Amino acid sequence: MIDTQVNAILLPAMFNAAVRAGAAIMKIHGHKDDYDITLKNDKTPITLADRTAHRTIRESLGHTRIPILSEEGREMRYDERRNWELYWLVDPLDGTAEFIEGYNEFTVNIALMENNRCIAAVIYVPYFEKMYLASEGRGAFLKRGVVPDAEAAYDYLSIVQDWLPLPLTADRTTRNFRVALSRRHRTEETYAHIDTLRAEHPDLEIVEQGSSYKFCMLAEGTADYYVRTTNTYEWDTAAGELILSEAGGRTCTLPDHGSLRYNEENLHNPWFYCQAK
Repeated sequence: MIDTQVNAILLPAMFNAAVRAGAAIMKIHGHKDDYDITLKNDKTPITLADRTAHRTIRESLGHTRIPILSEEGREMRYDERRNWELYWLVDPLDGTAEFIEGYNEFTVNIALMENNRCIAAVIYVPYFEKMYLASEGRGAFLKRGVVPDAEAAYDYLSIVQDWLPLPLTADRTTRNFRVALSRRHRTEETYAHIDTLRAEHPDLEIVEQGSSYKFCMLAEGTADYYVRTTNTYEWDTAAGELILSEAGGRTCTLPDHGSLRYNEENLHNPWFYCQAK
């Protein structure tokens, strides 16, 4: 039943929620006097765009009656969420620091979680008007020309029209081995990992990107590898991990090469790396 509902009801719901949140973000984007920047308890920044996107997603998904675990609702107690069988895992604005600094690859991440694994996901890149989406066992796709729209009302047929299966067909032998890295979050362990890769790929090229867009680049086939040895949360990775997996890639924890786990008592992820197909 849930598989049928994903296509008929829940995939359009998350798609529209992301597009509407993207519209809310883009309404604020570029108007720095309106950012209203404050610091959360973990000393990371939050803006009016984060808060507005969170509220938009909460309102858009309210009719599903599925609980939401969001970056902007992280005070949710473990005892309250530990037995959830189905929930939304949301980052309303991934890449807030880059958003503040004027970079444009910030994303809206929405993952549908069943028994603590992601079964459907969207990542919306509103500035580029690109939507990446996947459902478990059905592949990953890119839909271009998705304009931010506060009244978005896509149905399933309009979503699948003109979408492109991932990875995109391209001859990777004509370019260097590309490693996507965060602009802001690197450590000595990151560079040591890169050195190991460089021994196998002397042509290694680093591509700096913020947010979950790095997962999308790997799923697309425009980058080959991503490593993260600094702090991330579950909402940073769930949607991207499924999209990459359905595009033939994989995500593994470091240093044990295991799997990321979700709805843990501590919502921090371990270090991880990702490989494209």
